[in-house]
Amino acid sequence: MNAPHIILSEPQTVPDTLSRILADKYEEVRARAVATPLAEMERQARAAQAPRDFVTALCQAVADGRVGLIAEIKRASPSGGLIRDPFEPAILADDYARAGATCLSVLTDAPWFQGHADHLKAARAACALPVLRKDFMVHPWQVFEARAMGADCILLIMAALSDQQAEELEDIARSLDMGVLAEVHDRAEMDRALGLQTRLIGINNRNLKTLQTSLETSEELAPHVPADRIPVAESGIRTPDDVRRMAAAGARCILVGESLMRQADVTAAASELVQAL
Repeated sequence: MNAPHIILSEPQTVPDTLSRILADKYEEVRARAVATPLAEMERQARAAQAPRDFVTALCQAVADGRVGLIAEIKRASPSGGLIRDPFEPAILADDYARAGATCLSVLTDAPWFQGHADHLKAARAACALPVLRKDFMVHPWQVFEARAMGADCILLIMAALSDQQAEELEDIARSLDMGVLAEVHDRAEMDRALGLQTRLIGINNRNLKTLQTSLETSEELAPHVPADRIPVAESGIRTPDDVRRMAAAGARCILVGESLMRQADVTAAASELVQAL
């Protein structure tokens, strides 16, 4: 394929918290791309073990009338601070798989979430579930890095990307047989996300400026997701009633992290959500 032409320019205007995170991310990618050039990262990506089908797994859950749970593994967050200690990604991945989760999401951002590529590698090796790399993707280098570390899907946050960036990052992911979860927070971002090819439209219930959550965001946006796409409700989902509320709005797929990470028995907590319908 032709060499990606996106340059590491400064991020566009975005909400305060996201803006600070992206400023750190651009600096991080600049430094790491010097240490490992893009051509070498692409070589590693294309030599990696074949990806698992993240998108099909969720589509099948919906077709079967099941909850498509993307169970998240993260140690900390900007809003919640340190969430889980000790933090054992491999054990958590196995717990989620035994609970009936459809996919995993693993945070790899270090400055804000205390994440690491090794967390994703350990989680993926511990189970057979497809894995989303949860990070702030701003450059092709990161997409190749995601595949090289074993990720099966990447997250594209529409609030952080121009249409050109989102399309190019998706094209690279598709060339690597990876899935894409396009995340939106309002109707305008959804309209932009629908210009991508991915079937997965993530609706984040968290306000990126205040870090507060409201399930009303998914209730407002999910009914506008076309029938050929799959809405995924993200953030603020804690109980079986919340799962049923999201399903009633049209989102049978959910991404749940912090509320599960805070449970002593992760398997039981995840199983309760999976069996909510």
